[in-house]
Amino acid sequence: MSRSFKKYLASLLMFGSNGIVASAIALPSSEVVLTRTLLGALLLVAALAVSNHRSGARLASLDHPRQAASLAVSGAALGISWIFLFAAYRLIGVGVATLAYYIGPVIVMALSPVLFREHLTPVKLMGFAAVVAGAFLVVAQGGAGSINPAGLALGGMAAIMYAAMVVFSKRASDVGGVEAATIQIVASFAAVAVYSVATGQLPAASALVSADLPAVLTLGLVNTGLGCYLYFSAMGDLPVQRVAVFGYLEPLSAVVLSALVLGEAMGPVRILGAALIIGGAASCELFGNKTFHLGRRARALRPVASGAAARA
Repeated sequence: MSRSFKKYLASLLMFGSNGIVASAIALPSSEVVLTRTLLGALLLVAALAVSNHRSGARLASLDHPRQAASLAVSGAALGISWIFLFAAYRLIGVGVATLAYYIGPVIVMALSPVLFREHLTPVKLMGFAAVVAGAFLVVAQGGAGSINPAGLALGGMAAIMYAAMVVFSKRASDVGGVEAATIQIVASFAAVAVYSVATGQLPAASALVSADLPAVLTLGLVNTGLGCYLYFSAMGDLPVQRVAVFGYLEPLSAVVLSALVLGEAMGPVRILGAALIIGGAASCELFGNKTFHLGRRARALRPVASGAAARA
């Protein structure tokens, strides 16, 4: 197992534990996200400054301002998606909210023929159907009506903003690594800060201390700052297919951790729904790039760019 792959797996586990850590922070979702993005941005800015000082290289964003702007829009969408997601955590639980959030990549896949002129193959269509069916099973098994409609709506909005984040990320092919992560997290903080000011939800220092400071620092510095650094620094060294497949360990780990740590119920039907969501989405990215023809010799058409390639 390569060092880059270990870094990638570590980042996925960090992201998968976001809901667990957030459950210990007694703050409104927007205040949690604001604090998280601030701490993460500070850490990544420092890391980028140190890295750039050592290498002496010119920042790629200076040579590609339009791509930097796309990353900023992508980061703003990411910050807003986190506000929706963390609010959904409190209403429908970490596991279900995370699964709803990860319908976002499938939304991108469904729109790819229009947005990116990508061919929607039968495998992608079957994977999309599996995700929709899985989402229905997870939502339908609400435990005697315990699923909150507002929580589901928030999870859906988080997925839509996640899709927007991916779309704009695809427009920045020349800016990557820690630099791209820094631009995105700084933009996320800016977007959440504007939202917090507009809604009057700026957290007080005393509230942060009483809200469990270790959890706040863990979520901001470790799960956001360090997690994003590991994620983006490892991405360029890994094959796209491996990134696509193992990327779905994040929602899977969130479901497992929420069941083990928080005691959230995951009955057989919900487990089946989770498997359909994760398996259907992963199959779209792993096998959906090729169209296979029956005959004595199976011949594949030219692969097209996948959503996973965009995120890499």
